[in-house]
Amino acid sequence: MNNITIIFFSAMLISITTSCQAFTTERETLKPPRKLTEAQALVAAENYQKYCALCHGKDRQGHVNDHAPSLRSKSLMESGVAHQILRPMSYGRKGTAMGGYLDEVGGPMTLDETWDLTYWLYEQAGFERLKFSTNPIHGDIKRGAEVYQANCTECHGANGEGITAPELGNQSALAHNTDEFIRHAIQEGRQDTPMPSFKDKLSSEDINNVTAFLRSKASGWQEQKPILKALPTPEQYVINKQGGDPNFTLKDDMYVLAEDLYAALENKKKMVLLDTRVTSVWQNAHIKGSIPFPYYADIDETVAGIPKDVQIVAYCSCPRAAADYTINKLRQRGYTRTAVLWEGIFGWMHLGYPVTRGDIADVND
Repeated sequence: MNNITIIFFSAMLISITTSCQAFTTERETLKPPRKLTEAQALVAAENYQKYCALCHGKDRQGHVNDHAPSLRSKSLMESGVAHQILRPMSYGRKGTAMGGYLDEVGGPMTLDETWDLTYWLYEQAGFERLKFSTNPIHGDIKRGAEVYQANCTECHGANGEGITAPELGNQSALAHNTDEFIRHAIQEGRQDTPMPSFKDKLSSEDINNVTAFLRSKASGWQEQKPILKALPTPEQYVINKQGGDPNFTLKDDMYVLAEDLYAALENKKKMVLLDTRVTSVWQNAHIKGSIPFPYYADIDETVAGIPKDVQIVAYCSCPRAAADYTINKLRQRGYTRTAVLWEGIFGWMHLGYPVTRGDIADVND
């Protein structure tokens, strides 16, 4: 068992315990995000009316066009700011009418403006954020399918295609929404929308079953049992071992563009890909061949097995903060063949480049 594996499974044991307790005790809340200045709030309000009101409504009520959800619903807004609002706002939701509004993917807003609009929506809603686990919720998938068909198809469709409610079979949404986020929506409903609370209609076990059923659709609306992928071992860190050097031309001596990284991968160039997000998110979706290398881990332990003479590319979803942090630490330790994916993984996905789930084997396995 390598060091990364030990770190991952230790964290999993702690987090699973926390997750189990979360359903029987009062859930912990998070500190409020930073307070916007008056000028920032004014710009954010203007941007909302300019870019969002058409579908989400002038008063954030939702369901004005394209089944856009309410952005003042308590259960949505208390489920998290960055993960549940910033990501789809910045990079869009593939397969839906929701486009990406971040300038790096062709949208009209800067990264700061998307963050400010996210915070503004949270401030307007006025709810505390709840702390959720990122661990999987286990349930009977077959039973969950039965409960889904009996309670959810009228609005969400028999195949999760969405009728008068959001498309639950959307792979982009399923890949990046945590199990607890999905469970919370089922349990509490979506206030200010037709989505009811099921906590008094379904048992806690059946809510878990539906959550597990929906999670099983993250790679498509075909039933499959979710399996955590075994983490890569040091002999798997370098991909395309017989390939040539990618010879990237870096932006600002740091960043590689998605199109250049994709071309290098298609041409079987030799490199190491580091996914610097939390490992559980790597299990949900990652660039094929990447290894989980969380930014918060002890770098002197996680770096073991990574050679200094091979091109290293790190990515995250910030879109660059965690990867920048990691690469700077590597450079301080003498790793000079290093780069960061400029667009981050969500920009990568928005541009149409592929990702894979942890429960699907990589070619290099």
